[in-house]
Amino acid sequence: MNSQATPLNELIPFARKALRLPESVPLQVHPLARRGSDRCFFRLHWEESNSAILIHFDPARKENARYACLAIFLRAKGVPVPGVIASDDGGFLLLEDLGETDLFSLRALPWEERRVLYEKTLAATFRLHLIPPEDLPARAAGNEDFGPGLYRFERDYFRDHFVRDVCRLEITNPFARELEGELSSLADRLGETEPALIHRDLQSQNVLIRAGDPFFIDFQGLRRGSLFYDLGALLGDPYVSLARPEQEELLAFYLGLRQDQGDLPIFERRFREASVQRLLQALGAYGFLGLARGLTGFLAHIPAGLDQLELALGCLPDFARLRELVLACRNRLKELQPSEAKREEGFRLDIRRL
Repeated sequence: MNSQATPLNELIPFARKALRLPESVPLQVHPLARRGSDRCFFRLHWEESNSAILIHFDPARKENARYACLAIFLRAKGVPVPGVIASDDGGFLLLEDLGETDLFSLRALPWEERRVLYEKTLAATFRLHLIPPEDLPARAAGNEDFGPGLYRFERDYFRDHFVRDVCRLEITNPFARELEGELSSLADRLGETEPALIHRDLQSQNVLIRAGDPFFIDFQGLRRGSLFYDLGALLGDPYVSLARPEQEELLAFYLGLRQDQGDLPIFERRFREASVQRLLQALGAYGFLGLARGLTGFLAHIPAGLDQLELALGCLPDFARLRELVLACRNRLKELQPSEAKREEGFRLDIRRL
């Protein structure tokens, strides 16, 4: 689905009816930049300063169809998300406009200012993690829980779309078997952590900031899983690349919110392991979106993704084979850089960061 395929003859009547706007009131429709999604986003403007966000999605994709129900549920639980204005079964969703400022756009601010925003985001994340998973209404449920199958999908995603397609490396036995052993053991350990409702894609571009407060978006992948996966997504985010002291400071803040604060070193180890899992998924996504989908801008985040993966691995005693693979990928990308420079600008990687 793309903006050209969005039926404006359906979009505008839906919006006018939801907003109760007569034909005499001009309604401006502005397509928003495409993200890594097959949904289409529009900002609507009318009168002087009124605006809303309209999303057009394929209703056959159940995950997207649950967005409105999830938003209403989360908002009722005190989790900051956009308010739902209207939705229908045909793939239209009208939301409160929270603006364009997100954690990613504020990455150049001094740490003292960003730390406050991250602490507020972690406090909101903690509220999400406190919700009993059984409270999720049936209409909002349906996403597969994080378990062996989903963890396996993510590591296969990494091997197929990053290692094979981007780095053009083939992993053969016995290395492949030993690597699989490391990553399946990682999945087992993550499966032993306490289950919670998690956002699943809690990266900086999915946290909008309005009047100094955070709001979550793109939470349609919400499901039960390890809370450390969310922490890994937010604090190990390649889009922003927090330094290790900043990660540790924020991790201690989150732990301080819990009644059973436990042992910080153990908590950090679980966070680092979840960060490894999340970064495998992220690097696979950059490869898939950049090459298969043609969204070449995502390839530019690969060096930062590798940096964050090495940071997480550097805090852990295991993963000998994964460390070898990451080094091989870096070296391979350096080899490919000169030939790839002949392709479109978006494919180029910053060799200085590799």
